[in-house]
Amino acid sequence: MSSISKTALPAQSALWRMVQPGDFIDGYAAKSDLTPAEALQIGLSLPGWAKSLMALRNRIVAPLGLKTEVSDAGSGALFPITHQDDTEVILGADDRHLNFRIAILRQAGQIHMATWVHRNNLLGRIYLAVVMPFHVLIVRNSMHRIARATASGATAPRRT
Repeated sequence: MSSISKTALPAQSALWRMVQPGDFIDGYAAKSDLTPAEALQIGLSLPGWAKSLMALRNRIVAPLGLKTEVSDAGSGALFPITHQDDTEVILGADDRHLNFRIAILRQAGQIHMATWVHRNNLLGRIYLAVVMPFHVLIVRNSMHRIARATASGATAPRRT
């Protein structure tokens, strides 16, 4: 069984440049030999139950004017890549209610995944409180899939 640990994002992550006092940031790590890009591809290939939650989220927040795009690449993506190098990929977006990023960093034989949220207003605070239990389930599931892919010798899923 894969071992996922809740841990702080390493200090060399480019994500730390965005963090301000009072922001939300969490972090998880798992032993992995994947590249950050491979881990990202596996981590964001959500299972059916998580896709259903995202579809429900989109139906609920659309009337509030929040982003609901479903493309997975480019500047129009729900979570476009904002930083990428050999050791880290950061993706996310800014919206009226909050600014959001996911960092995937490879360090010392581990993949670290962190989520940063800067709440811009009361709606952002409410939104984060409501989605937090689902966020934890989805991130831990993603990390387990990343760890299993490494342990089983699997590679990142191919995009078609």
